[in-house]
Amino acid sequence: MKEKISLFITGFTQVLLVAANTYLISHEKYVAVLLVGFLISMVWSWNVKKIAFGSTIERVIYSSGAGIGALSGLLLVKLFY
Repeated sequence: MKEKISLFITGFTQVLLVAANTYLISHEKYVAVLLVGFLISMVWSWNVKKIAFGSTIERVIYSSGAGIGALSGLLLVKLFY
């Protein structure tokens, strides 16, 4: 169960950051784009190792986190900007 929660959280985090960075790029927030871009790559490097050889259910869990992360990333940056 702990591994499944971890997969959800990493999928959530990566796509939250991508959604946030998309907004930041479109609004020319240069320092924030640099920082979030770095974080995206760090999370991605962990995610590849976790999900590359995962089962179908693990991929669904990861993807569910990613979907919710996308929406959350948009809402998060809307609060700040």
